[in-house]
Amino acid sequence: MAFAGIAIYSVVNSVLGFIVFFAALGPAGSEQAMPMLIAGTVTLVVVGLVAGIGLVLIRKPWTRGLGMGLMMGWALWSIFTAGLCTGLNPALYGA
Repeated sequence: MAFAGIAIYSVVNSVLGFIVFFAALGPAGSEQAMPMLIAGTVTLVVVGLVAGIGLVLIRKPWTRGLGMGLMMGWALWSIFTAGLCTGLNPALYGA
């Protein structure tokens, strides 16, 4: 189930992560890019970490695996893309 969680998060990140990435391609700190960037980042954190923790806390074998997979997927995408597709890179926010 952990592999299924990683796959599910990868699909979600493929859609939302690239929206976050393309929003960041605009001028740093622009008025139009920031709300989309923040909304995408928060959504990816909620899907990856909050939903993952919630599934782990249910304490059934399949929910534990799926929750761990979601969290692992979020971590792997954050590491492999240097935070660009998950909105964690501070350069995206004009800092």
